[in-house]
Amino acid sequence: MYNLSCYNPGSFILAGIPGLEKFHVWIGIPFCAIYVLAIVGNGTLLHLIVVEDSLHEPMFFFLSLLATTDLILSTATVPKLLSNLWLGSQEITFTGCLTQMFFLHFSFVVDSAILLTMALDRYVAICFPLRYTSVLAPQVIIKLVVGIVVRSFSVILPDVFLLKRLPFCGTRIIPHTYCEHIGVSRLSSADISINIWYGFSVPLMTVVSDVIFIAVSYIFILRAVFHLSSPGARQKALGTCGSHVCVILMFYTPAFFSILAHRFGHSVPRNLLILFANLYVAIPPALNPIVYGVKTKKIQDKFVLLFTLKKTQ
Repeated sequence: MYNLSCYNPGSFILAGIPGLEKFHVWIGIPFCAIYVLAIVGNGTLLHLIVVEDSLHEPMFFFLSLLATTDLILSTATVPKLLSNLWLGSQEITFTGCLTQMFFLHFSFVVDSAILLTMALDRYVAICFPLRYTSVLAPQVIIKLVVGIVVRSFSVILPDVFLLKRLPFCGTRIIPHTYCEHIGVSRLSSADISINIWYGFSVPLMTVVSDVIFIAVSYIFILRAVFHLSSPGARQKALGTCGSHVCVILMFYTPAFFSILAHRFGHSVPRNLLILFANLYVAIPPALNPIVYGVKTKKIQDKFVLLFTLKKTQ
């Protein structure tokens, strides 16, 4: 019976942010505000893209996918964080932990693939403008979306089975505010070499390769832009890429800093690492719609029109 309970633990305890327990209520307020901003911003963006015919273009379709994935990423973590900070609800079932871990990693990998696809979209639009609609035809876009989902699902689903095979006979206290693959694996007394190697190889196969291809696409984009004879055309081409570059930097920069801090920042207090990890999954989903709203004139115009109409009604 003891061995069976080890392989099928009822629940885990999410420790929250250790050392800052007396500030939990106050820490929760900005996270709640950021989450509400993410819900409202991405929801408004999705509404505009659906109802406005002028936004029915490949670029905005990919943007709607990014907004949807951002909602999944923030919803997978922030509500549980708030219940932990405000209500002291630290317990999470084993199934709930696996579900949270899956959607956290899945949405991260999907986000990365969407950013790569958006880089491809900008590359085709700037380097082959006359062939844009034929290259990114609806059937091509559907194949890209299916490929993104299948790739992400295929590389993240094994994480669930790699955790389910482990016995958890010792402590079941997770020193974090959410479940992630390696953090939960380390609670097991068994050999977790496979988990560590797989957890290392998945980002290498997906996220790092995405970053390389994005960099290559932007090298070609910049080369094409600087070959344009008109300064106005050059500025317009760079302007269309501005919002995408901002989102790329907001997505990848904190991720790499977080990885480096966990790997080499042994002197960094644990509670700061946990706070940074939570900010990373909360802030980009909230800022992405703002960046696209400010940087993309079509979205900006439709956003202003939407609220002007609401005020006149």
